[in-house]
Amino acid sequence: FIHKLVLLSVPLSSLLVSAVVLDEYAKTEGAWILSLVKREYSVGTVLECAIKCNIETAFTCRSFMYIEKDQECLTIPANGKIESVLRRTSTSLYEKKEYLMECVNGIGMDYRGTKSKTNSGKTCQRWASKYPHKPKYALMTPSTHPKADLESNFCRNPDGDSKGPWCYTTDPDTRWETCNVQNCSEECMHCSGKNYRGKISTTENGYTCQHWNAQKPHNHGYIPSALLEKYLEENYCRNPDGDPRPWCFTTSPSKRWDFCSIPRCTSEPPRVVEELTCATGDGSAYRGTIGVTASGKACQVWATQTPQQHNRTPDNYPCKGLELNYCRNPDHEKMPWCFTTDPETRWEYCKVPSCGDVPGPDYAAPPPAEEDCYVGDGTDYRGMVTETISGKRCQSWSSMTPHSHNKTPQVFPKADLRRNLCRNPDGDRAPWCYTTDPSVRWEFCSAVTQQIVEYFMKALEEMFSVDWLSDCKVGNGGTYRGPTSMTMLGVTCQSWSAQSPHQHASFTPESHPDKGMESNNCRNPDNDVNGPWCYTTDRNQKWDYCQIPDSGLTCGQPVTKPRRCFGRIVGGCVSKPHSWPWQISLRTNSKRPSAYMVVLGTHTEGANEPSKQERKLEKLILGPGETDIALLKLESPAIINDKVLPACLPEKDYVVPPGTECYVTGWGETQGTGGEGLLKETGFPVIENKVCNRPAYLNNRIKDHEMCAGNIEGGADSCQGDSGGPLVCHAQNTFVLQGVTSWGLGCANAMKPGVYVRVSKFTDWINSQIKMNS
Repeated sequence: FIHKLVLLSVPLSSLLVSAVVLDEYAKTEGAWILSLVKREYSVGTVLECAIKCNIETAFTCRSFMYIEKDQECLTIPANGKIESVLRRTSTSLYEKKEYLMECVNGIGMDYRGTKSKTNSGKTCQRWASKYPHKPKYALMTPSTHPKADLESNFCRNPDGDSKGPWCYTTDPDTRWETCNVQNCSEECMHCSGKNYRGKISTTENGYTCQHWNAQKPHNHGYIPSALLEKYLEENYCRNPDGDPRPWCFTTSPSKRWDFCSIPRCTSEPPRVVEELTCATGDGSAYRGTIGVTASGKACQVWATQTPQQHNRTPDNYPCKGLELNYCRNPDHEKMPWCFTTDPETRWEYCKVPSCGDVPGPDYAAPPPAEEDCYVGDGTDYRGMVTETISGKRCQSWSSMTPHSHNKTPQVFPKADLRRNLCRNPDGDRAPWCYTTDPSVRWEFCSAVTQQIVEYFMKALEEMFSVDWLSDCKVGNGGTYRGPTSMTMLGVTCQSWSAQSPHQHASFTPESHPDKGMESNNCRNPDNDVNGPWCYTTDRNQKWDYCQIPDSGLTCGQPVTKPRRCFGRIVGGCVSKPHSWPWQISLRTNSKRPSAYMVVLGTHTEGANEPSKQERKLEKLILGPGETDIALLKLESPAIINDKVLPACLPEKDYVVPPGTECYVTGWGETQGTGGEGLLKETGFPVIENKVCNRPAYLNNRIKDHEMCAGNIEGGADSCQGDSGGPLVCHAQNTFVLQGVTSWGLGCANAMKPGVYVRVSKFTDWINSQIKMNS
C-alpha cells in the first residue's frame, strides 16, 4: 500500500509542477510571433518548453511557441505587446503574464509593462542609449542591471525609487521623470469602464452582485462562456453592453440590476489614434467635424437635452470625443451617428467617408448571401457562416478586440470582410476567422467544401448506405474510426506506429491505445478542433488534416442550406426553397380546431408544390397563463424528409446571448419590398432584455418570458401575418427555435425591435403537454 502511494506521488508531483510553471503564462491557441531573435528546441511536452524559456540565457524570454504535432519549441524575447501576433495552424503561444501586466505592485520594481511615456507625456529614452542623457552614474544600463529588463525604452524602476517606475526622457531639458502607472491593487476605471477588470462586487446602492454564470434570481443573456471577450468573471462589476459605467445583476429579487460605484483612474486612459477625415471599422476613433446625418438632418449638441433627452453625454462617455454636435460612435453602433435636432427623429447614422479604398457602409440591401460551402481554398467564399469549427463566435473583421490584427476591410478591400463572416482573405487552405475567445486567436470555420456537399448528396441518393455512414465523423471526429487514410490534399498517411519518414513520439498506438491508431487511418487523438489528421508519407509535409464528412441529418440542420439574409419578411429577401423546413402554414375558415389545416413542406404561399403535406388539426393547446404560445397536435404524423424537418428545442431557461444572429421567416406583410407569395427571411441580432427595456427602446414592456431581436436602426422585422412564426438562432452548426413571433410597435421601426416569446421558458410545459397528449 505504501509502495503504491509512492508510485502515485510521482505523476501527481509532476502535474503540480506543470500547473505551477504553466500558470506563469497566458496561452493563446493559433497564434504566432514572427521574431528574428529566437531559440529552437526539440522537446516532448509544453512543460519542457516552458522550462527552456524560464532558463533562457541568450535573451530575456518573454514568451514561447509550442507546436505539439511537431514537438517544436521556440523561445523568443518578444510578446504580443512588442511584436505583431500572426495566425498559424496548431501553434500555441505562451506569454509570461508578468510582461503583460500594465500595473505596478508596491513601488513597481517588478513592473514589466510597455508604458514608455512619462507623467508629462515625454517619450522615454532607450536605456542603452547615451543621448540625449547619459545614464545616472553610468549604472542604469542593460549590462549593469541584467534582471531589470532594460532592453527597450519602457518605464522601469531599477534603483528602487520610492515614486515608482521612471525613465530618462528624449527631451534634452528634462533628464528623467516618473511614469504614471496604475497600481495593481487600485480599484478604478478608465472612460466608461469597458476594460475594468477589478473585483468590486457591490453596487452603488449596496446590493450584492449576482454571479454572471448564475441565472437566479435574474435570468439573463450575459453568459460568460458565450461572451468570453467581456471577462464576466465571478460576480464582479463589468460593462459588457456600453452603459456609462460598470454594473451587475443583483442578488435581490426586487432589483434586477444596478450600477457600481467605481472611481476613475488618475493615470491617463488608453490613447486613441484619432481619425479626422474618415472612419475605420465602426468609426469609434472618428474625431472629425461632420455634424449632419445621412438624410441631412442637423445633429444635436451632445451636452444638451433638447429636443432629445439622452444619457450619451460627455460626462457619461468621457473618452468618446463627444464635442459640440459632431457625429460619433460612443456605444459600439455599426457606424458614427448623432441625435438630431428634428423632434420627430430621435437619431440617425451619419455618412462619414470610410478610410482606404473600401466603400463605406451600404445603406441599401446587403449583397445576396451565397451557399455555405466553398470551392478550392474558399478565397471566393461569400457565405454566412459566423462560427468556427469548434463553435466559437467569430470576431468582427473591423474590430481589434479581443485580437488585434491587420486583416481589415481596408487592407483587403476585395475579400468581402463584412461583419464577422468567415472568409479567406490571405489564401489559407479554407475560410477562417478570428474568434471572440481571448485564448483562441483564430480557427477554421464550419463551412464545407463543394466536394463534400456533392459527396453528401450522393450519399443521400444512396439512402444512407452503411459504407457511407462508417466513413463520417461526429463533431471534431474524436470518435472517428473510419477507413480514410489520405489527407485533404491527396497524400497517403504514414502509419501511426511508424517513425519514417517523420519521427514523432506524442501520438502512437502505445501513447493513445484507445484512439484506433492501429494502422494509417486518419484519427484525432488530440481532439483537434479542425478534425481528424495524420502524419504524411510526404517528406516535406509532416502532417495534414483529412477530409471527413459530418454524419447524418438531425433537427435544425436543413439539407438545403439557407441564404441567411442578415439585416434587411419587411426588407428581407426571398428564401431558397425548403431551406427552412420547419416553416408551416396554418390555415382555417373558423376558430374550431377541426377546421384548421396545417400545410408543411412548401415554399409558396399558394402551396402548389409536390412536396406539400397537409394535416388536419386534432387539438389546439394554448400556452399557460394566456402567454402568446400554443402547441398544435396533428391528426396524423408528418413525414420527416429533406423538406419537412423540425428545428431543435433550446435548453430549459436558456437565454440567448446578445449579438447572436437569429432569423425569422414568413409569408407576412412585406410593405412593397417584393417577394409576395414566396417565403421570405431576414436575420438580425438578439438584444438583451436589459437593453431592450431602456426608455428609448421598449421602455420596460418586455417580460422575462419574452425576448427582443432586431436592428436598432430598423429596416428588417417580422410583421403582420408572421405571428406565431419561428425565430431560430444559429449555434454549433444548428438552428434552434429560440422564439415565437409575438408583437412589436409597428414593423421595422428604428429603436423598436420585434418581441418574441422565449421558448426556453416553456420547455417543461412543451414536454409535459406532449406526454399528456400522445
